[in-house]
Amino acid sequence: MEISTLAMYHCLAFVWYFFVTYSITHLRTEERPSEVFLYGGQWKYLTVLNLVLQAVFYGVSFLADVLRLIKKLRCAKCVISSRDLLFSVLAFPVSTFVAISFWTLYTYNRELVYPKSLDGVIPLWLNHAMHTVVLPFAVLEILATPHHYPAKKKGLILLGFVTFLYISWVLWIYSVTGEWVYPLFALFSPAGLAAFFAGSLAVIVSFYNFGEFLNCMIWGQSKFCF
Repeated sequence: MEISTLAMYHCLAFVWYFFVTYSITHLRTEERPSEVFLYGGQWKYLTVLNLVLQAVFYGVSFLADVLRLIKKLRCAKCVISSRDLLFSVLAFPVSTFVAISFWTLYTYNRELVYPKSLDGVIPLWLNHAMHTVVLPFAVLEILATPHHYPAKKKGLILLGFVTFLYISWVLWIYSVTGEWVYPLFALFSPAGLAAFFAGSLAVIVSFYNFGEFLNCMIWGQSKFCF
């Protein structure tokens, strides 16, 4: 894809995610279900954190494109390295995990992840913007431009560290409020919850590996995978 076309795409994606993030963080407070938006507000939900992550990623990607267009190649190289690390370790695996895990659990029992009381607060389009559109955007990014993946050990350590931070945030909220971020967690014993978190980490690691595989398959292993 031409750099100018890529810059336009990344700019539009950034604007889209900024708009969606703004929309979810400016819901009408008087209509919010009290059991959902307690301690931590929207910032305890992985879905909302992922929106911010995607906005940051596409903002960095747009900056890299602009620097390439104006021939600031030394600066562009540094920004591209940050872009690729952000995409490979977080943007792709997290957005894939959000979309697939949400709709899997929603299909099984929506009350576990997205109570029906939210239907009157969050419009249908916004629900799909948060939980559906993120996946095709992530796949399109791989198709649009190659990304240098870090060494496997480095990538997985960074992904595991960020996962640990989010789990710690979830557990902290429970320790303060006595309420779980997602009703699903209340079904587990402590050992069961630990197993669930471990299984979730294994799933998100598999998405990391899948993203690396797609990148290598589309753009060639010798040049872009190491």
